[in-house]
Parts: sequence; C-alpha cells; structure tokens
Amino acid sequence: MAVSQYKITNNMGKPNYQEDVYEITRLIPTGRITTYGAIADYLALGSARMVGWALNRSFTGYSVPAHRVVNRKGELSGRNHFPTPTLMQELLEQEGVIIEDNKVRDFEALFWHPQELESS
Repeated sequence: MAVSQYKITNNMGKPNYQEDVYEITRLIPTGRITTYGAIADYLALGSARMVGWALNRSFTGYSVPAHRVVNRKGELSGRNHFPTPTLMQELLEQEGVIIEDNKVRDFEALFWHPQELESS
C-alpha cells in the first residue's frame, strides 16, 4: 500500500505533513519501532526534525503511538517530550520491547520501515 492511500488533507484541501506523519506512525506494528528519519524519508519531508515536531504535537488527542519512533541509533531521544520521562519506555516495554540505558535492545531486528507498506 502506498502512503497516498493514507493521505489526509486539512480543511484547505492541501496536504498536511503532520497528519501524514500521524497516519504512518499509526501503522507501525505493535512491538516494532521506526525512526524519525525513516518516516521523513518515506514522506519526502527532507528532515527528521519535522517528524519530531509533528510527534511533539501528537499528545493531545490524536491517538498516535509516538513511543514507537526513536532516533537512528535506537535511542529514546523523544522521552522527555512525553507527559513523564519514563512513559515512552513503559509503553514500549508493555509491547515487549526491551530497553537498556534508554536504547532499544535488538534495534535492527525490531526496526520497521514504512516502505514495508508497499510490499504488503
């Protein structure tokens, strides 16, 4: 499935990159993780920071599993943007992801890239 099938537009009919980030993030399978950069590359945003900015705004009623998005090293770099600094780790651990020193253990094995949508 291509991302265009999930494209959401704002009231002006123009694409809203935040909504695109939220839609891709909602598709990350439980117990898997992806990176800000993988989402940015898939959506051709040009910057992983744009994904981070969008996810920082996702805590107010968007039902976005932002805890599944980590930095390129597998670190929980966004943990301080959660309501509590331990919540990101707690949510990942509830899904079976093991965290050691604020980093995902078995990062490569758990990594999910949005391009997998196109092969399913």
